[in-house]
Amino acid sequence: MHLVDLWLTRSLSMCLLLQSFVLMILCFHSASMCPKGCLCSHSGGLNVSCSNANLKEIPRDLPPETVLLYLDSNQITSIPNEIFRDLHQLKVLNLSKNIIEFIDEHSFKGVAETLQMLDLSDNRIKSVHKNAFNNLKARARIANNPWHCDCTLQQVLRSMASNHDTANSVICKTSDIDEHAGRPFLNAADADLCNLPKKTTDYAMLVTMFGWFTMVISYVVYYVRQNQEDARRHLEYLKSLPSRQKKPEEADDISTVV
Repeated sequence: MHLVDLWLTRSLSMCLLLQSFVLMILCFHSASMCPKGCLCSHSGGLNVSCSNANLKEIPRDLPPETVLLYLDSNQITSIPNEIFRDLHQLKVLNLSKNIIEFIDEHSFKGVAETLQMLDLSDNRIKSVHKNAFNNLKARARIANNPWHCDCTLQQVLRSMASNHDTANSVICKTSDIDEHAGRPFLNAADADLCNLPKKTTDYAMLVTMFGWFTMVISYVVYYVRQNQEDARRHLEYLKSLPSRQKKPEEADDISTVV
């Protein structure tokens, strides 16, 4: 019995030692994979914090098991296509307070289905590719950007799951319709920005047709007046001609008959 207890005690100690060793390896592995200038921790998954790290671009050595990724308050200027394609567990992505100007078509390829929150607020984004947020299920924060409100932005916001709340936070710094500059996007969207080119073409066609119609009417009026003037002058000319004088022989014949 004593031997059994001794064996169990040693087995438990070995098990605890082995467990500690495995945890140390995992922690060391995670720390070794953590991008330079970032802090990595485990809390409901791998959290990678690269906030205020003076980054000029998104690290390309992000751990594949990353769940929360904070890249806010840096100097990141762009989101390369498919930069997050290996982060299949990513749920939170914070890219706020950078200097991003444009979102490309495949910037979020690979994470659009898993993301739950995407923060792009306080950047310099003016426009995005029309397919940039395709299949995005996350609640997006895109306020405080110098948006140009046009047909593309209208299509993008309509394709997003939470487009109403997202669109409500968008202020048009510029717009295809001048009077919408400085107003919330929802007000600008009432004009259906995707129909503006067609309407402009229709107006141009109407103006052109009206111009041609005016020219034709003017020509007809001029032609009629010119003919009237020519007819009047011809009539006055005929009236100005001396009347035909009777010959003396004709006058004598008439007197004889009488």
